[in-house]
Parts: sequence; C-alpha cells; structure tokens
Amino acid sequence: MKKHYGELLSGESVNRKNSFAYSPIHLFAIYIIFAFLSFPACVHAFMSDTEIAVFQKEIADKPVGERIALWTEKFVGTPYDPDPLGEYVTKKAIVADERVDCMYLSFRAVELALSLTPDKAIDMALDKRFITKGRLDSKGNVINYEDRFQYGEDMLDSGRWGEEITEQLGKATEIKGSRGKGKVKMVSKKDFLKSIKDSGTLKSGDFIFFIKAVEKRRAGEIVGHIGIVKIENRGVYLIHAGGFKKKGGEVKKVRLYDYINSMPFIGVRVSRIN
Repeated sequence: MKKHYGELLSGESVNRKNSFAYSPIHLFAIYIIFAFLSFPACVHAFMSDTEIAVFQKEIADKPVGERIALWTEKFVGTPYDPDPLGEYVTKKAIVADERVDCMYLSFRAVELALSLTPDKAIDMALDKRFITKGRLDSKGNVINYEDRFQYGEDMLDSGRWGEEITEQLGKATEIKGSRGKGKVKMVSKKDFLKSIKDSGTLKSGDFIFFIKAVEKRRAGEIVGHIGIVKIENRGVYLIHAGGFKKKGGEVKKVRLYDYINSMPFIGVRVSRIN
C-alpha cells in the first residue's frame, strides 16, 4: 500500500492502463484522506463555553467527587499533550482542552467541578494550579507559570488538593523521599490491589498519585502519574491521561484493578476533595 501511494503521488501508475493514477483531483483527494487519518488530534474538539456552562449547572447538585469524576470522563478520548513542558504552559494559557497530560487533566477537572461558569473555572485555576496565586496580563496570558505545581507530591502535600486518605486504604509503607522530603508514606501495589478487591473505601473523584521507585526517578519526582477514580455499578474505574511526552496517547477509562495490576509504579497515595 505504501508503494502504491508513493507512486500515485509521483504520477507513476501502478497499472499504466488505469487513468486514475494520473488524475490530479484523485491525487489531491488521496492526500487529504491520508492527512486526515494521520493526524486525528487535529480534528478533536472539546466543549464550547456554552456547553460547559450547561453541564456545570446540570450536575451542580451532585457531590463534589462525582462532579470531578464526571468532568474527567468528559475528556475520555482527548489526545495526550506531547509538549514536555505542557502545552498550556508553553502557550501561557489557562484553557487548553484540545490536548491534555495527567497534570492538566487533574487541574481542569477540579476547576470545572468546583465552579458554576466557565469564567469562574478560570478564577479557580488561578488558585488551584499555583503554589501562591496565578496572575494574568491584560490579554489573559498567564505571567507566572513558573510558580505552578510541577510535582504531584507538592499538590498533595499542600493540602489544597484534598485530604490525604492513603492510610485508610491499607498498610502504609515508608520510602525515601526527595527534594527535601525525608520519607514518604504510600500503600504498596500489592496492598492496594487487596484494598480495591475487598473494600469500598474509594469514592468517585478520588485522586490517585502513583509512586515511582526511587531508582526510576529522573528529576526528583516521587509521583510519576495521576489519575481520577470513577465508581459505577459495574465496578471501580480509573480515568487518566495515558501517554508519553513527544509520542502521544489519549485520555482513557480503564478498570482500576487491571491498571494497578500491570502498572510500572510501586504504590499509591490518594486524596479526596470534600
């Protein structure tokens, strides 16, 4: 197929009796179709401000955890943000919903869940994403993204991303910290799997911070990934931005037990926003 496509673009017929290969219109159509299939992220769209406002009001009476989970679920299928810094940071933007990584997905789901209008979600972002407070210039560009939360463990330890409930989920294990943190408590992969199977401790909207092994840390990071829980009649699910920087991926909804069972992380910490 690749050979045929190349020959068609160069004007050489696979079968010189077939006039299709010589038609500029057909060649252009083939090019457009190929481009469309090759770049699906370019055609993805999230929700308009009007649609966001409608959904915010529609779920306003639900518990905050359910609202967080429902907003996270809205992003399922959204392409992964391949920008190493984060596209929202590079663009100095608050709203960058076309492509997301696990940090942005966590930010945005909470901001939308805790507000009643798209504008109020932006105000919420200036509070939640930053160690101090976010600031905008006259054009709406963020001018102090260097002050944002860049490490999942800093989000959790700040207390602004919910109450930590890690020790309610199983026996806590201490591991070596980093960046001034001496020791960190987590629930091991094995014990967390048992907790998922044997209890109903988790709730929709809980944040799971996945802990890296000490030897796998690259920039002093303790947390290697973040996902959000959604509880349904059919079971416990994890919604997360699954992908790799410079490579891609998408937001996925998977059974939590299956993800934990095969994950490359050694344990978890968990928080809940009430």
